[in-house]
Amino acid sequence: MWFSFWRSRDRFSLDELRYLTDQLMKVQIVNEVNKDFVIEALRSIAELITYGDQHDAAFFEFFMEKQVLGEFVRILRISRTLFVSLQLLQTMSIMIQNLKSEHSIYYMFCNEHVNCLITYSFDFQNEELLSYYISFLRAISGKLNKDMISLLVKTRNDEVVSFPLYVEAIRFAFHDEGMIRTAVRALTLNVYHVGDQAVNKFVASNQHADYFLNLIKFFREQCISFSVLVSNASKNLRTESTSSLLSAIDEIEDNLYYISDVISAGIPEVGRLIMDGTLTLLIFPLILPSLRKGDVNIQETGLGAATSLYLLCCILRIVKIKDLANTVASALLCHIETFALRSELKLNGHMSDHGSPDASQNAEESNIGPDSYNKSLQVTIPYPISTSQSRTADGNLLQHFTPREALLSFVTCGDDVQVSGSLSLLAILLQTKELDESMLDALGILPQRKQHKKLLLQALVGEESGEEQLFSSESTVVKDGICSELDIYLQKLKGQYGLSCSSPMAGASPRVHRFQVLDALVSLLCRSNISAETLWDGGWLLHQLLPHSKAEFNSHHARLLRDSLHNCTRRLLEDTRGTWPDMLVTVLCDEWRKCKRVIEASSLRKDPMCMLLPPYNPASEELVSGESSFIAGERMCETVKVFVLLHHVHIFSLGRILLDQPPLLSQVDIPEESRAKNAGVNPSGPKPGIEINLVDAVPCRIAFERGKERHFYFLSFSMGSSGWVALAEELVTKPHHGVIRVAAPLAGCNPRRDDKHPRWLHLRIRPSLFSFTDAAMHSAHGKVKLRALVDGRWILAFRDEESCKAALTMTLEEIRLQSHEVERRLKPLLELEKDLDSSNPTQSMEDKSS
Repeated sequence: MWFSFWRSRDRFSLDELRYLTDQLMKVQIVNEVNKDFVIEALRSIAELITYGDQHDAAFFEFFMEKQVLGEFVRILRISRTLFVSLQLLQTMSIMIQNLKSEHSIYYMFCNEHVNCLITYSFDFQNEELLSYYISFLRAISGKLNKDMISLLVKTRNDEVVSFPLYVEAIRFAFHDEGMIRTAVRALTLNVYHVGDQAVNKFVASNQHADYFLNLIKFFREQCISFSVLVSNASKNLRTESTSSLLSAIDEIEDNLYYISDVISAGIPEVGRLIMDGTLTLLIFPLILPSLRKGDVNIQETGLGAATSLYLLCCILRIVKIKDLANTVASALLCHIETFALRSELKLNGHMSDHGSPDASQNAEESNIGPDSYNKSLQVTIPYPISTSQSRTADGNLLQHFTPREALLSFVTCGDDVQVSGSLSLLAILLQTKELDESMLDALGILPQRKQHKKLLLQALVGEESGEEQLFSSESTVVKDGICSELDIYLQKLKGQYGLSCSSPMAGASPRVHRFQVLDALVSLLCRSNISAETLWDGGWLLHQLLPHSKAEFNSHHARLLRDSLHNCTRRLLEDTRGTWPDMLVTVLCDEWRKCKRVIEASSLRKDPMCMLLPPYNPASEELVSGESSFIAGERMCETVKVFVLLHHVHIFSLGRILLDQPPLLSQVDIPEESRAKNAGVNPSGPKPGIEINLVDAVPCRIAFERGKERHFYFLSFSMGSSGWVALAEELVTKPHHGVIRVAAPLAGCNPRRDDKHPRWLHLRIRPSLFSFTDAAMHSAHGKVKLRALVDGRWILAFRDEESCKAALTMTLEEIRLQSHEVERRLKPLLELEKDLDSSNPTQSMEDKSS
């Protein structure tokens, strides 16, 4: 008897499955005594069924014959221990995920056992149990198709009246745990993309539509918290703040990509709900009012300007709804200051009690969680105030403006973050395929080549308005274009969303709109307190708006750009006598190619997240005694980038093709009468251990270690645009010859005699490599800098004052020769500037800016 009990069994056999099933059926109650056996039996059965599904159909036939799935439900009901519930959910998940046969999956779903497990009252206060439960639901959703989904719903008169899988899952859609939210979202997308019309009608019904509105409310609260994080991160540049911000950015964009995926499922009612919720819960009451001229108080608006610009960019870039894009574009032309948060409405149009809750009260009411899922959704939407009522609490009149005017104001007067955000938003509007071209014209960002193409098409098909504008010197209103399309969406704002805002831009000429944008962009390119990276974005947008055949600038624009280029050229010439002249030509050639690629790119290839923290701008750094070569080098890079950009702008504004390489002179041979030739230095430069002639060298002493002075010969020499200072040790066996022991760049050495010790010469030794251009020196946003290379110091002691003066004079002469060589190589580029200056682009057009 005992021998038969302990006899070995084949683990993957039908007998083993039969044995485990029989033993499981004998269990009448599950407690601490037999829980281990039950858990092991459930795990083994799942393993056997998975094995049989792929190797032997008899396994699953036995599983169906013995109604083992029903036994699972019975075991769950008689269990008094949490561990059995955990194992049962894991067992079901493993089985469902690994079943390949449609016949097996069909059997799993064809009875009510799965729905019984879905609706069972588990103790979800246990986080581990909830995690297993959500994984179980997600596993089911992964097997759904039009045939399978019908097995999990109940219908009446061909309408779905019950769908436990979906209803139970969205209870946890806004759980605190991110992994649970992600799993629920994956499940809902699996449901939506099945494409079953009855199920789609069920999820979009009034009973379950609150899920989509609560989704927008949940996202709105994330945006408010995100704005605080952005504000704190801009003040605190530590790595921890940047990491937190990047995590929050990922979460914001994940939410929008989920919303986009829901819309792509093609359920019209759901798309409409999401669009309406996005507009009335987020864009109208929070985002657009935050786009104000001057400083914006986050406590007043709920969002900062940087956050609002970023969110608008992400919404337009990710959520592809034509009506949403055109509604947002039309709202940018309305006087947002006339909107007030003074009415609370339910989205179905029924009026609630009037009141004026503050932002904190609204935030509390909109806090979404599993327990508040079924609460009625209160939507706060803005309502217009008449001009006579546009006053603040203290009686002062509100300043009327449009968000479009605020964007242009940011470009001309804002800080780096506001400029970058505004340019990114204008670029995304320009590249949004869902946006009608007439909206681009109203915003003033329709490229003139597209405008000309549209007018030409209208003229060819016989439309009088197109022919009139195409061949007239003055651009008139597009009768069937901008006004009609804009009016449609303005009427929609009034009729559907209760926003009565008449735009003063509707009747203006598209050329006026375009000139306003051009004027702002030209003003931007003349600003000195904006980073070069951001200015390049402005250059790209300007290149998109200008035609390729003639100048579009007026005289004021041309004069501003010409003066800006002159000032930048002056700063560039100063850099030839600065700290990094030996790297200036190399940097200029590199940045010339990069700038050309950026300007001629079809799109602004810049992640919107870059606007949240401004790029590192060395021009804003305060130098300590003017001695940091690191900061001086970055300033030089910024100067070169701006110089290159302004050159490109001048070139393409005249209709010319951008050059692939800057026009520079090649480096000449080293003159025979030079210290480098006299010393016999190799053209590749001095290296430690190389023998040189000490004919021009000056003897000196230096201590590289405390108390250990060494005797050397000091020599300065230049070779074209390169130069070095070197210390050589005299050869005992070969008089007037020595071996270089150490060499450093000549540029930036800043030689000076000591005030108290006239025989001492001080030299700054900067890094020889241009290491601060390495992207690793900055974070993803260019804000968090790593420790830069520190400048070294040489203090050389000479035999007498005359020797010290001779060393100083030699070094200054070589610095001058090096600077002159760099200037000589730049001469054709400076002559190109004069050539551009002599071209008068103002003849093609008079000043027509409004």
